[in-house]
Amino acid sequence: MKIALAGNPNSGKTTLFNMITGKAEYVGNWPGVTVDKKMARLKRTYRSETGGRGHACRKRKGLHPECGHCGGKTCQGQHGRNRIDVVDLPGAYSIEPYTGEEAITRDFILNEAPDVLINILDTSSLERSLYFTTQLLELGLPMVIALNKQDVVTRNGDKLDVLLLEKLLGCPVVPVTANEGAGLDMLVEKTIRAADGSGPAAPKIPGRGTPSESTGRQQFIKNILSHCFSKAHSASEITLSDKIDRIAAHAVFGLPIFALIMWAVYSFSINGLGGWASGYVNDILFGKLVPDAAHTFFTSIGVNPLLQSMIIDGALGGVGAVLGFLPLIMVLFFCLALLDDSGYMARVAVVMDRYFKQIGLSGKSIIPMIVGSGCSIPGVMAARTIENRNERIVTIMLTPFVPCGAKLPIIALMSVVFFPGATWVFPAVYLIAGLLIVVGGKFLKRVFQFESAGSFIIELPAYKLPSLKHAFTQMMKQAKAFIFKASTIILVMNTLIWFMQAYGWRLQPVEDQQASILASIGGVLAPLLLPLGLVGWQMAASILTGFIAKENVVATLAVILSASEETMAIAGGPLTALFTPITAFSFLLFNLFTPPCFAAISAMNMELGGRRWLFRALAFQLGTGYMLAMLVTQFGTLLFTGRFAIGAIPASVLFIAISILIFILTRKKNKEAPSELIQV
Repeated sequence: MKIALAGNPNSGKTTLFNMITGKAEYVGNWPGVTVDKKMARLKRTYRSETGGRGHACRKRKGLHPECGHCGGKTCQGQHGRNRIDVVDLPGAYSIEPYTGEEAITRDFILNEAPDVLINILDTSSLERSLYFTTQLLELGLPMVIALNKQDVVTRNGDKLDVLLLEKLLGCPVVPVTANEGAGLDMLVEKTIRAADGSGPAAPKIPGRGTPSESTGRQQFIKNILSHCFSKAHSASEITLSDKIDRIAAHAVFGLPIFALIMWAVYSFSINGLGGWASGYVNDILFGKLVPDAAHTFFTSIGVNPLLQSMIIDGALGGVGAVLGFLPLIMVLFFCLALLDDSGYMARVAVVMDRYFKQIGLSGKSIIPMIVGSGCSIPGVMAARTIENRNERIVTIMLTPFVPCGAKLPIIALMSVVFFPGATWVFPAVYLIAGLLIVVGGKFLKRVFQFESAGSFIIELPAYKLPSLKHAFTQMMKQAKAFIFKASTIILVMNTLIWFMQAYGWRLQPVEDQQASILASIGGVLAPLLLPLGLVGWQMAASILTGFIAKENVVATLAVILSASEETMAIAGGPLTALFTPITAFSFLLFNLFTPPCFAAISAMNMELGGRRWLFRALAFQLGTGYMLAMLVTQFGTLLFTGRFAIGAIPASVLFIAISILIFILTRKKNKEAPSELIQV
């Protein structure tokens, strides 16, 4: 059996999907977060009308009560359990698609023929939600309506006659509160029963099939609501959310308020609880307890010292250097999830719209960037919600500039070692990211001569107290993904890096790392980093492994520096032999603003629709990160030390050459935009 979840954006589809399947898909309190269909098996238990546990039966669809044959358990006979798949479809306002994600929803419903639909309605916006509902009813598929956000209706004092609404629409209607799990047992039960019957009769919409159909449909909906729904307050009444928005989404004060909120979040995450927990994990757990215990154990069983070094210094050392920052990342994502669930992030899109208009984008572009703060891959994919192709391409190019969760260990490491106790590092990094997005957007707009984005319309959800359960779920999802990557990709890479820095090309152990395989590979790339003031194959090697996964930058440095008795992530530690504070910040910016990991690059290739635009995007990102790191090193060294940095001469030549190239590109007058850019 296949159950499809369909409804307007921000109606609570993904929250409901997570609750009945046990998944932890990303949930955002604004439209456009779900850009592709997701499928999972139904996990939620439900009960039959007789009170016993129910399950699907292969012999017939519907709910099969507990019986003597199998007692509601899986068996090989006629009462065996039938697989029930649940599909979360992207939000849609109409069966007639306007955006790419709406087309996915339309095509799935019409072509895949799900056994039953669950149409999720936002009860606080019934009139708008029912437009899509009436179109779904006309398809004749078995359907159940889930009236979500009942807590909002109750809090507002509104009254809804559910039984009368069910009678008027001709299909089952179940009140639910998805984020609390209320009403979901009944919803699942009625959904499975509905799949056993025929679809509801199509409503008689005045003017159907004529140009006035939309007006007739809206009148039909108003007529239904006039009989079964009454609001306690007038729509023109100023609500608490409206009063807050006068300040939070203010044209002048909105941006400083956003900056202040983010500074508080990062300060608490980095220098507060998250920083304290990460310090313990780095210094005590992975700095002493785990290595000492592993060394004692392997020595007691007579393991070869070389193999011990590979396991402790390579595998455990590299993975531990990354996992040491896990508490910090968990606290950060917990705070961001609370902000998101409160409804504030939708206001950020409104605040940023007026600024993004200046670079040819709109507030809709901020949504992929906010999603990309967790991981660049879904951030890049979230750009599908942008209808204008020009704006979508530029957004995809700029989204990886937002530091994702994989880059946080790099920021944290350099912050702890070279700027201990400083609260400005994390906010400064995100401020620089914002400036790069603005400047980069203007540059791309000038080079490719594309028109400014159109108007930006977004539905603002009402402010609410964020759910601690939701925030905890999102935090654990990020932690799980972080641990999984550390125990797979990073573990394998660390073992390989240890081997490459311990052996030469003749596969013989080397006493001097300079004679190792890793040193020779890094040495080939090292000259390219001289204009950045970075001298040494170690930096080149860590940057190279960072393209596989950004966490590898920290892990590789940990493996290379494993000979030191000191813990890497402490002020004045072994990293000071490779960097000064200025070159450390330059190294940090280079890793943050050059192309992302291979997986994100693959997502960019898919969303940009070809290698031509992918290569342009990679060249733009690589040039931006390189130029920024070079300027920070050269001007920073001159400003703070009064002398020129290493590589000043090649840096000057490169700066002049890049400046000339930028002048030529931005002066180019194209009367007509490239054909790829004028397609919408």
